[in-house]
Amino acid sequence: MSDNATGADVDGAIQADAVIVGAGPCGLFQIFELGLLGIRAHIIDSLQHPGGQCSELYPEKPIYDIPALPVCGAQELVDRLLQQAKPFNAQFHLGQEVTELKVLPDHTFLLKTSLDTRFHAKTVIIAGGLGSFQPRRLGCEGVEAFEGQSIHYKVKNSSEFTGKHLLIFGGGDSALDWTLELAGKARSLTLVHRRAEFRAAPASVAKMRDLVASGSMRYVEAIAQSLITENGEFKGVRVKRNDGELEDLHGERALVFFGLHPKLGPIAEWGLALDKRAIQVDTEKFQTSVPGIFAVGDINTYPGKKKLILSGFHEAALAAFAVAAHLNPAKRIPLQYTTTSPIMQKRLGVTGEQTS
Repeated sequence: MSDNATGADVDGAIQADAVIVGAGPCGLFQIFELGLLGIRAHIIDSLQHPGGQCSELYPEKPIYDIPALPVCGAQELVDRLLQQAKPFNAQFHLGQEVTELKVLPDHTFLLKTSLDTRFHAKTVIIAGGLGSFQPRRLGCEGVEAFEGQSIHYKVKNSSEFTGKHLLIFGGGDSALDWTLELAGKARSLTLVHRRAEFRAAPASVAKMRDLVASGSMRYVEAIAQSLITENGEFKGVRVKRNDGELEDLHGERALVFFGLHPKLGPIAEWGLALDKRAIQVDTEKFQTSVPGIFAVGDINTYPGKKKLILSGFHEAALAAFAVAAHLNPAKRIPLQYTTTSPIMQKRLGVTGEQTS
């Protein structure tokens, strides 16, 4: 993070009182808490949809410690938070990562994303969870040169793989789902998994084994050893089978589904005080070491920190009041209750009868 940016840098940037970085549960609740105080937010996330790891990693996982909800599915929680935040019309900017944050001379902030979207923000709230989620890569030397061309970590357009000699790596639901989807469309398909046990739905595994038995595809228990290339072109992957033998698997495309892992990413370069891989904050405002930048949820740390969603909700509430005070230092921010405050109810779009 630098402070040498000039006012000219903000030309054409989206103007915002508050930018939230991260659209997981805490980021979504932050929209609500800011909205109650009359602050409209822009929210950015590297994933293509809101929900963070709740939606990406375990949408059906039951959660038991959300107040007043004895049990709630992870995706259900995300859906409820989106519904709760709906009255405040936050603008979502998804599928892009904040790659740069600069402090301007007037102590506002310029943010740039991987899609070159720019924001001029008066305050920033980092709700990045454990960080941005990156695909676990195929562990072979030189893989970077073929990523996005011959080696893929997600399917954007399934027709791209029709009629191709295809290798799929992984043993979870994504690997099995795309195996079943593409087995009848690829010219040939080989599924590679390191062990006999799968993390996918048993019905999907059974269907895959039926396809293997009928000769429609191959299944190999192995791990990737190295890429097979010819004149700079991807030709397949050499694997080490569980019996110790090496085997060359030839293919035109490889789909790799080893899951996602969190990475602090560019946030580590923003000049914020860190403790290991977490951002240090105070417990009054949940402000970072840079005034005007706040952090809530799993990405922050302070004495006694507990990485619970409900703790992040509490942090978001206090951070919202701190943001409001930062935006209007001379204005007193009174505590109002949604059950009795006409201002709050107007912002929520409800009437007194509905909330009584």
